[in-house]
Amino acid sequence: MTKKQERDRARRRWEKQQAKVTTRAEKRARTLRIVAVVATIAIVGALVGGLAFALKPEAPATPQKTAAGCEQPPQPLGTSAKLDLPDKATAKGATWTTTLTTNCGDIVIDLDGAKAPQAVASFIQLARADYWLNSPCHRLGIGEGFKLLQCGSPSGAGDDSPGYGFGVENAPKDGKYARGQLAMARTQDPKAGNGGQFFIINGPTELPDPNGYTIFGTVTKGLDIVDKVAAAGVQAGGESETVGAPNAPISILRVAVTEKKA
Repeated sequence: MTKKQERDRARRRWEKQQAKVTTRAEKRARTLRIVAVVATIAIVGALVGGLAFALKPEAPATPQKTAAGCEQPPQPLGTSAKLDLPDKATAKGATWTTTLTTNCGDIVIDLDGAKAPQAVASFIQLARADYWLNSPCHRLGIGEGFKLLQCGSPSGAGDDSPGYGFGVENAPKDGKYARGQLAMARTQDPKAGNGGQFFIINGPTELPDPNGYTIFGTVTKGLDIVDKVAAAGVQAGGESETVGAPNAPISILRVAVTEKKA
């Protein structure tokens, strides 16, 4: 074998060895690339997962419930609005439907503009003026012959008024009030003592005032809400053991009134 042939043969062996080395290097490189990609995916996945966990909104807190199973009411707004007495003709002698949206649900009432036009005209005006937004029902009666929930005081203190007063209409002569009736609360003045407060009767009630209290509506839905509030009782330190602020707070959140078509 000539020296040239030996050199060629040696070169071919070296080329084969280099090819093997290159192949192994390429395999290692591919393996490292795969490992790097997998590691990157894992890191990104962990980061995304952590970010998703961080961005995941917290579950909303469960609203607290009152003793009657109602939502906790908002703070009263205590409106300072002072209005003029509306013309009773605005009630048009018609029947109106009002929805008292409370923190315990809706109470729906038919208003009798024929029998108590002034009371209904006043109620419509106050509802449209948002007079009762977030107003607490501040007085509850649970005694025998005195079952009612009194509402309509914007501050919840029971001593505010819309700036006007009017007289008694459609009062029962025997002083007896039936479950489901809506009546005006008033001061001792029967000629101008009515204002913005009213009460919902949820059981047989006798109010032996010779001038009576204006009946101006009938509850058609939601009287069970008043029953639940009454079942929770009254707070200690009130007028008596059976008359005072309700243990289960209830507030009027808003009021809507529409004329009821015949």
